Amino acid sequence: MYRKLIEPLLFSLTIERAHRIVLLLLRVMGLIPGGRWLLHRCYGVSHPVLEREVFGIRFPNPIGLAAGFDRNGEAVREFGALGFGFVEIGTVTPRPQEGNPRPRVFRLPKDHAIVNRIGIANRGLDATVRYLRRGHEGVILGCNIGKNTDTPAAQAPADYLKLFRSLYQYADYFTVNISCDNACHDAKTYTKEHLLKILNPLFDFRRGQSDYRPIMLKISPDLTDCEIDTVTEVLTSSPLDGIVATNGTHACRRGLHTSRAGLDKIGSGRLSGAPLTQRAVEIVRRIHTLSGGNYPIIGSGGMMTPDDVLAMLDAGADLVQLYTGYIYNGPGFVRSICEALIADANRKARQTGQESPAAEEAPEPPAAPETEPSDAPPADGAPSAAPAADTPAADAPASRP
Repeated sequence: MYRKLIEPLLFSLTIERAHRIVLLLLRVMGLIPGGRWLLHRCYGVSHPVLEREVFGIRFPNPIGLAAGFDRNGEAVREFGALGFGFVEIGTVTPRPQEGNPRPRVFRLPKDHAIVNRIGIANRGLDATVRYLRRGHEGVILGCNIGKNTDTPAAQAPADYLKLFRSLYQYADYFTVNISCDNACHDAKTYTKEHLLKILNPLFDFRRGQSDYRPIMLKISPDLTDCEIDTVTEVLTSSPLDGIVATNGTHACRRGLHTSRAGLDKIGSGRLSGAPLTQRAVEIVRRIHTLSGGNYPIIGSGGMMTPDDVLAMLDAGADLVQLYTGYIYNGPGFVRSICEALIADANRKARQTGQESPAAEEAPEPPAAPETEPSDAPPADGAPSAAPAADTPAADAPASRP
């Protein structure tokens, strides 16, 4: 049904209009009694072999929704019902911002890619908090945070800290986005001194909290090897918990099937999708090797097929995130990846002659709930983050060396 009916309809619209329609439909499904249960029945997969424990949090599967799809946290529970093991919202900025003029997002169907220059359009911190107060029961939530475009570089740490403090009670982990265009202006962005100016205030605030929130750093695929090594040094020598690699690329437009005239008409922007796959996997492998495999990595960029996901996990990623691949493959993509992971675990178990939980019969889908959880927001100030596994209120979870 999706391939024959829904996909042609969505692809006949501009990508931003299609995006708004999808979010609206998901929110409507969330309001219908049993709506989220139905989504999970159709698209969710639960199996012990899919579970991962990363930075002290138990993930039901390693497949997450990348930041940029649900920028304001409008449909977290609905995306969880679609089978995602975790959902990362944002990028959130302290104040609302419109982003760049439209049109600013473009499909490249011949390359299974997208070009975007949105400019971190979002409704700002206050709107995101209003959405998150509705709760996200059972869904692991990441908050991707960034500075406002008009914030001077010297004031950027204050923007990140304000977001971190305000969203701390709602998020299960944070991603500090320095790879976006409004945060990455020059070569100084990836120096150790610059990174720690942003990160150290977050570490200091976290030390005073009773609950531990892991902090990840999202990086660009356009980094040099030297810059990747610097980021890895920050990871291994500071309380930073892990890396998200990568964002879209400005550098890789060679060898595309889209015509040069078509690309010139589109203009500037970050390229995501299939052309990014190889580079993203290479960066994850490099960070994994340099860090001794001791630190969490979320692989993102060019995850277009289940085989791409398997390659990313084999390169050292603990979790992966989808964006462009989800747009091109539709809502059944997460399920197909999970089934491929189960099949891969079965194959490896047969090769080693060991019994695997993947060989057991998969559990039945959950029974329909008698009542649907209320969407009414909790009282002001009431935390609503999904409970994470017990983690110490120190600067590093037990999994760090």
